[in-house]
Amino acid sequence: MGKPQNSFPKAPEPVKSASSGFNELVEKLDYLSAAEVAQVRQAYRFADEAHLGQLRSSGEPYITHPVAVASQCAEWKLDAQALMAALMHDAMEDCGVTKVELIEKFGSPVAELVDGLTKLDKLSFNTREENQAESFRKMLLAMARDVRVILIKLADRTHNMRTMGDMPRAKWGRIAQETLDIYSPIAHRLGLNQTYRELQDLSFRHLLPWRYAVLSKAVHKARSRRRDLLQKVKKEMEATFAAHGMPVRIAGREKSLYSIYRKMHDKHLSFAQVTDVYGFRVLVPQITDCYTALGLLHQLYKPVPGKFKDHIAIAKVNGYQSLHTTLVGPAGINVEFQMRTESMHLVAESGVAAHWLYKTNNPQDSSNERLGTQWLQSLLDIQDETRDASEFWEHVKVDLFPDAVYVFTPKSQIMAMPRGATVVDFAYAIHSNVGDRTMAARINGEQVPLRTTLKNGDVVEVVTAPNATPNPAWLGFVRTGRARSKIRHHLKTMQLTESEELGSKLLAQALRAEGIETFPDPQTHAPVWDKLLRFTGSKTRPELLTDIGLGKRIANIVAKRLVLLLGDVGERPDALLLTRERFGASNANGMGTLTLDGSENASVKFALCCRPIPGDSILGYLGRGEGLVVHAADCPVAMRLQHKDGERFMGVEWADELTRPFEVDLAVTVANGKGVMAQVASALSTSEADIVHIEMAPDSAQDVKELHFVIAVRDRAHLESVLARLQRSPVVMRAQRNKKVVYGTGVGGAG
Repeated sequence: MGKPQNSFPKAPEPVKSASSGFNELVEKLDYLSAAEVAQVRQAYRFADEAHLGQLRSSGEPYITHPVAVASQCAEWKLDAQALMAALMHDAMEDCGVTKVELIEKFGSPVAELVDGLTKLDKLSFNTREENQAESFRKMLLAMARDVRVILIKLADRTHNMRTMGDMPRAKWGRIAQETLDIYSPIAHRLGLNQTYRELQDLSFRHLLPWRYAVLSKAVHKARSRRRDLLQKVKKEMEATFAAHGMPVRIAGREKSLYSIYRKMHDKHLSFAQVTDVYGFRVLVPQITDCYTALGLLHQLYKPVPGKFKDHIAIAKVNGYQSLHTTLVGPAGINVEFQMRTESMHLVAESGVAAHWLYKTNNPQDSSNERLGTQWLQSLLDIQDETRDASEFWEHVKVDLFPDAVYVFTPKSQIMAMPRGATVVDFAYAIHSNVGDRTMAARINGEQVPLRTTLKNGDVVEVVTAPNATPNPAWLGFVRTGRARSKIRHHLKTMQLTESEELGSKLLAQALRAEGIETFPDPQTHAPVWDKLLRFTGSKTRPELLTDIGLGKRIANIVAKRLVLLLGDVGERPDALLLTRERFGASNANGMGTLTLDGSENASVKFALCCRPIPGDSILGYLGRGEGLVVHAADCPVAMRLQHKDGERFMGVEWADELTRPFEVDLAVTVANGKGVMAQVASALSTSEADIVHIEMAPDSAQDVKELHFVIAVRDRAHLESVLARLQRSPVVMRAQRNKKVVYGTGVGGAG
């Protein structure tokens, strides 16, 4: 057998020469004015000169690639600016052309389009992945501001994939996988179904050449075998529609090779078991004709139960509309039919690009301008909260999945959400303020947990409270990039604000230990603060205080430097205060003692390894970048840290009045039997202890079970009463506090 690539369908013929390729492009520009065509010619001459002497891997002049990209954009009827940018899309990256030069010659809009398409080669990145993530971030943000950027980019990637046979085989896998993971889903998200299918098949062909070749051969054989059958179905359809005087246009539809492969792979089917390889599209004049055509087809052939979908009444998120039904045709073969109008077909094939195509025939119609704009706007929203390129790309990727569920607001507004989305995702989709203040939810009138996954047809009502804030645990189940970025942004902002307050408190205590009673005023002591900031390398005073609160800087070291700087301007420590603080304070490192009442939120964390509660003797560890982590004084982890990193510990104590309960671990050994869990839960509930988490030890014996609970209690006295009540339960053999079991992210982490 020959090499697998010999079995491939032949790729489209490359452009023979730059001039002939451009002439073919000009023939497609009949929708532009003469002045606009002249501008496109000017851009071509500029690009041709810029790329002079450059060759593609095939040996052709490089300019043939930009011409091919512009030709694809012309098929979408993009405007002159987009075509000019397509012709010059590699000029900045490969030819040293500057953005200023492009602005001077072609205007700012064209230069912005080209800049959005340019990779960030001039910046230095730590890894190739980071470089790629930053490039995608720039491309997607430019695309959110102007969707033409992504249309040109997709045309560029499509031509590169068509001609990838000329590239070294070593590059095939990486480029094809990138296309499959990123560009193909973007094309689908924007409704560019024709491009979406082509990119999938071209990626499949270069990623898995043997499987592509075998499947291609099988489809060709099946096509030959079923030709007569499909012709018969088409004739019967035409006769039925003609008898009812309905004008229709019938076209055959064949499933793409990659979608056949995915169906076989995901559902473990053989090729013979894939029944919807072939189908028909019925194009009709009006929306009502779609439903009439459906009724006629259901009279002609029997429908397959559960295979009818109405994407007209509820369009897909990318604007796609059609009626889908699967019928049992002649010889018992299942055949899929799609009914749509001509304008729906335009959107189905070209998506966002249909805005330009449709505007050519209907200049006053602006309905297609909304296609994809909701998702594009969400990219800008995510960017507002996410400056890190890799994190931004992770957020965006979760929104590229095409599957969606359709839910209703209490006012019957339809909202499309990604499959797997939760109530919290829904709340953030309505508005970020609604998401941030969500405290409860009802689905179809019933109270549900916030992590509940939405299903088609759900009526979702979100209950908010003015004082509610996002819970870090939400990050564990939210599905959309928008919700994830909004939650992270809020938590970061809250943590920074609280860390600044904690840092201010720690520095003030450290200054008292050095004999300075009053915190230096930023206005009257501005030169002192400026010198201190230069010493620490911080840009602003809030940044310095935040770093102290996060443990990135030690308060007493900063305080000692501040005392020296104050001494330079004539302010000396108070000897009496210095003596009282040094000899009266129990805290050896001079950072003072911090009082905790449970209201500290993100700035203070309670270690999971020991879960200290009021009544325990505690100490605080200023972890590097973690803020203050509170451990029980007898915690083995804290003891190891003290031995290794003693200068980062400070005194902490419980306040007399506490604002909330605290979590603690329990190990409960029970006699196995019916209703045991209910009895233990009842005992805990009666003790006014909230159950946060339950886990069963995997190595429990058949007649004895060990249960691990995380419960919320007020203090040690409350914990003692909980344990006493558990011990009195007839099913409990032993109940004790457990400091060895860790629930969460790490031994030294926070709860």
